Amino acid sequence: MKKTTTRQKVMDVACRQFFLKGYHGTSVRDIAGEAAVNVSLISYYFTNKQGLLETLIIDYYEDYIDLIEQQTEALDELEPIDRLCRLIEVILHYKQDRHQLTCLIQRELSLDNQFVREMLVTYLSKENHLLYALFQQVVTPVVKEKRDTKFLFLQFKGMLQAPYAMPHDWKDFVTFDQSHSYFAQQYSRTVKKWVKMLCAQSVISV
Repeated sequence: MKKTTTRQKVMDVACRQFFLKGYHGTSVRDIAGEAAVNVSLISYYFTNKQGLLETLIIDYYEDYIDLIEQQTEALDELEPIDRLCRLIEVILHYKQDRHQLTCLIQRELSLDNQFVREMLVTYLSKENHLLYALFQQVVTPVVKEKRDTKFLFLQFKGMLQAPYAMPHDWKDFVTFDQSHSYFAQQYSRTVKKWVKMLCAQSVISV
């Protein structure tokens, strides 16, 4: 079993406390206390609480974008709709495996500050580019106008984000650790059904 480093332990504790108490409701001393480290160690690794939050978000998105790129390349031989359906599964399992951090990020990205604007320019725009390119291939045969494709993509992205923007709405589905995987599996099944129903239409003009 891989040993958890002190730095990673601090990040895990911070993620949990930020999720439960909110960023502003959590102090560096709270994190240091639960992680059983000195406050100065957190300053050494992350400078301050904001630096710790930014590290959590950047690490999350670095792995997330890498995963989408790898899966897109690995599934290149499949039909576009099959690639998209497989990607839906991968994305939702990634988000659900890190559900506390995913929910925290959804909250933080709703704010308007310099860090969020930087995230939009780097990671979120890249995510949109990768997903939209594939989504467009899937719906082009049945969508008449480019504007409609963009609106449908907005709905698609909303479905991927909704559970983590509204975590209390699905908490009854996950009563123990293993049920998180089951939730991701069942929810991805529903999103894939939406995509397939969309593609089953003859021509869509919204």
